[in-house]
Amino acid sequence: MGEFNNPKTDKQFEENFAQIKPLMNDTQAFYESSRCLFCYDAPCVNACPTGIDIPLFIRQISVGNNEGSAKTIYDKNWLGHSCGQVCPTEVLCEGACVYNHQDVQPIDIGRLQAYATDKVISGKKKLFLTGEPNGKKVAIIGAGPAGISCACELRTYGYEVEIFEAKAKPSGLTVYGVAPYKITNEAALNEMAYLQKQFEYKVHYKHPVETKKDLEVLEKKFDAIFIGIGLGATSGINLPGEKLQNCIGAVEFVEKLRMGHHKVKVGKKVIVLGGGNTAMDAASESARMGAELVTLAYRRSNDEMGAYEFEYDLAKGVGAQGLFNVTPIEILGKKKVEGIRFVRNRSSYGKIETIKNSEFTMDCDMVILATGQSKNVGFLEQIPNLRLDKKGRIMDNRGRIIVNKKNHQTNNPKYFAAGDAVNGGVEVVNAVYEAKIAAKGIHKYLQGKDGRRKISIPKPAVVKSGKKKNKGKAILKNPNP
Repeated sequence: MGEFNNPKTDKQFEENFAQIKPLMNDTQAFYESSRCLFCYDAPCVNACPTGIDIPLFIRQISVGNNEGSAKTIYDKNWLGHSCGQVCPTEVLCEGACVYNHQDVQPIDIGRLQAYATDKVISGKKKLFLTGEPNGKKVAIIGAGPAGISCACELRTYGYEVEIFEAKAKPSGLTVYGVAPYKITNEAALNEMAYLQKQFEYKVHYKHPVETKKDLEVLEKKFDAIFIGIGLGATSGINLPGEKLQNCIGAVEFVEKLRMGHHKVKVGKKVIVLGGGNTAMDAASESARMGAELVTLAYRRSNDEMGAYEFEYDLAKGVGAQGLFNVTPIEILGKKKVEGIRFVRNRSSYGKIETIKNSEFTMDCDMVILATGQSKNVGFLEQIPNLRLDKKGRIMDNRGRIIVNKKNHQTNNPKYFAAGDAVNGGVEVVNAVYEAKIAAKGIHKYLQGKDGRRKISIPKPAVVKSGKKKNKGKAILKNPNP
């Protein structure tokens, strides 16, 4: 490897983590928007979970109406700029573009979306008005994509909104958990500042809501409460040696990198355990931080990885190598990580079978666990009558908040929820869409037009693969096109 030197300054860090979808200039946006066919029954719209009118906003860019374009985007997606940069557009809107069927490069929808929204953010253009005050107040727990989206939507109805955020900055994973080459801290926080100024909701930073007493205070002060807490820390896998120095969860690693930049220390030989998109990010980030060798170790085959193919390509593109059909047995070392002992395996009828006498050891000085995130069950169980998924067919889904999908109301009628705490961890755009539904549900509930409904445990979402064999198909269909 060695393609990237270990960055010593912020400038070098920015060079190593150059944006993979850089902001377009006016000329680029004009020519790219002019390529759009403005399909009448546009498949890209159906592929967008928020249902943005993509042909319309692109046409508005092509005629120079950038403010109109941004409004078209924000009408459907309150985090339009962030989603334009961090969304897996390759398997969503761009993956559905009709040009894919003609072996022509699909329209660069994500970058066009970021271009239009950046124009109004940098120009501080006022696009929306808040509703007339209705005298009712809503508390939001968490200033991530779901919480911010819910706040914006509620303000259009005239609710007073206060957000309680445990960390020092807003935007959740967009700031703390997305790879730096997808969106910069500055871009994410600029959108947050723009939205807060536009909708005038309050945010209480470093104000965690953790105890039953905290919840009781909110219940007395507010008419409804929205839960947008996302997921917790990286889930452990009970592997011997997991507590050694330089063994870190992928979520925690990405957060350190987002906050510390070049000051973060990365090993020379890094092994990432996992096969999802977060594992791909961690591997790519390690390589860009100057690691000499980065290995992605996954217990199944390449074809069975949960990561999108383009994410794996990004990791391979900076030198990461794949190691498949291996199960880690032990992380080796005295005080610090020194290696991992693996055993080879094979899949038989969907189950993993260990191959006898196939153990081997790989040297490394850093292990990153990309093994999923835990649910905040301890906190959620303090909310009276809140129903959690405890018997889901998929183990990773257990601990999710169960809601009525029509209004995202929980079994406790005063509480609504959306985002990763409900869906188990999908995309930023899904959290934004769900939170908008929740806000509408809160509005109906507080206006006396909607009460408690029977809540059933939802079936696990069917997510189509992002691999080449499904090229041109959307990963998720818009539930309300």
